[in-house]
Amino acid sequence: MRVIGIDPGLRNLGWGVIETEGTRISHVANGVLHGEGSALAERLLALFEGLSEVVARHAPDAAAVEQTFVNRDGAGTLKLGQARGVAMLVPARAGIPVGEYAPNQVKKTVVGVGHADKRQIAHMVRLQLPGVEIAGPDAADALAIALTHAHFSRAGGKLEEALRRASA
Repeated sequence: MRVIGIDPGLRNLGWGVIETEGTRISHVANGVLHGEGSALAERLLALFEGLSEVVARHAPDAAAVEQTFVNRDGAGTLKLGQARGVAMLVPARAGIPVGEYAPNQVKKTVVGVGHADKRQIAHMVRLQLPGVEIAGPDAADALAIALTHAHFSRAGGKLEEALRRASA
């Protein structure tokens, strides 16, 4: 299964693609897209086009996007939500199922602590994907989101299988 993790942002949208085969996880690619332009619509369009190209190039089977947390700046939260809409729309448009994960859930899954900082996330991503060259903190976060999805989708499949066997 190939998974794309997406860390939405209006100026910097991180993406990371991993591949899972059984318990083996490997790095495919990662990067950061930039919302170019001065108008909001221009920046969203740049993110849409860039992410569409990434999805077409790497053909993921699943996508995972970080949920938006509400902060004190309502306008900033709303703008981030619009970037998140692009992050969910692109894979959905390609027929790819999209999972959503809270930031603390991603941190706890990858680092073991729900309030880890970006440095700790990047370190743990490097440990889980040996030899990976990370394009920046946003790409590290995106890879962590992809790893979280891989972890939960494997666990979900085992749970469904166990329930099916138990009811048979």
